[in-house]
Amino acid sequence: MLDKKQIVYQWFDHPAVYTIEEMLQLGLEEAEDIAKNLFLRDAKGKRHFLVVVRENKRVDLKTLGEKIGAGRLSFASEERLMKYLGLTKGAVTPFGVLNDTDCAVEVVFDEDFCHSKHIGVHPNENTASVFLSLADLERIIKAHGNPIRFLTI
Repeated sequence: MLDKKQIVYQWFDHPAVYTIEEMLQLGLEEAEDIAKNLFLRDAKGKRHFLVVVRENKRVDLKTLGEKIGAGRLSFASEERLMKYLGLTKGAVTPFGVLNDTDCAVEVVFDEDFCHSKHIGVHPNENTASVFLSLADLERIIKAHGNPIRFLTI
């Protein structure tokens, strides 16, 4: 898909990783640009969010919920992750929204990435990582139709 869209990227195959700690142990030079992806839901389970922050950032769910107007947030279940993004635990990525046929998942990027040359994410599986520009990733998400916004998290 990236080749078809003529998007410049770097691809790294690696053993399956399930946590940021495991990802960092791979020793990728671009480690400072690796994304941590949180799949969240509101208290009623009506709204779902894919929150993308730098790998070293802690996220206060209460504060974030207030910022995005969603109230109390919690992590969505593995069943919801599969239903909405077609992904399994450990493979969460912004590319998952391409599986979101209803474009129901709201994507929230931390503004920290706006200052990066590229962002590192999984390509819908946790046995590889792809680094591309945030602008290209944003275009892919917008073209698919999911809501997207940038916040200071």
